[in-house]
Amino acid sequence: MSGLRRFAQWGLWFGGALVLLAAVLIGIDVLMRKFLDRSIGGADELAGYALAIGTAWGLGAALLDRAHIRIDSLYVLFPQKLRLTLDIVALVLFVSFFALTLWHGLGVVSQSWISESRSQSALETPTIIPQVLWIAGLASFVLVGLVLLIHALRVGLSGDLRGMAQLISTRSAEEEVEDEIRDLKNRQVGGGN
Repeated sequence: MSGLRRFAQWGLWFGGALVLLAAVLIGIDVLMRKFLDRSIGGADELAGYALAIGTAWGLGAALLDRAHIRIDSLYVLFPQKLRLTLDIVALVLFVSFFALTLWHGLGVVSQSWISESRSQSALETPTIIPQVLWIAGLASFVLVGLVLLIHALRVGLSGDLRGMAQLISTRSAEEEVEDEIRDLKNRQVGGGN
C-alpha cells in the first residue's frame, strides 16, 4: 500500500501542478487582455485540458485519503458491519463507474487516433495528446481503487474491522480532529516553536 500511496501522491502533485499552471496562464491572459488588448489565444482550451487531466490524476490520492465527500447523516448510526458493507458497495460502484468511463474513453481516444483529430481552436491541438493523459489518469484511479478494494477485503476478512474502516470508511470527526492536532504539532516542530 505504501507504494500505491506514493504513486497516487505523485499523481496528485502532477494534477495539482497542471491546474496551477492553467490558473497562471489564465491570469496572464486576463492581464494581457486588460492592459495590452491582446490574448494568448487558446488559454481556455489548455485550462480545460489541465482541469480534466488534473482531476483524473488526483482522484486516486483523494480515494486513499478518504477525501471524497459523502453524506453520512444516517451512516454513523448504523452498526460497524453494516457501515463496512455499505462502504464496500460504494467503493465497488465508484470504481465501476470510472472503469466504465475509462472503457468508453478508450473508444474516444482510439477514434481520435484513427481520424487524427485536432481541436477546433487556433491551437489545433491534436486531441490524442490531452486524451491520452486524461485516460492514463483514469486508468491509474481504477488501478488504485481496485488495489484498495482488494486490500480492504483482505484486512476485513482477517478480522481487523477497524483497520478496514480506516481504509475505506468515511472519516470520523475524531479522525479529523486527530489529523488537525498532528498537523499543528508538526508545524510547531518544523517551525522551531
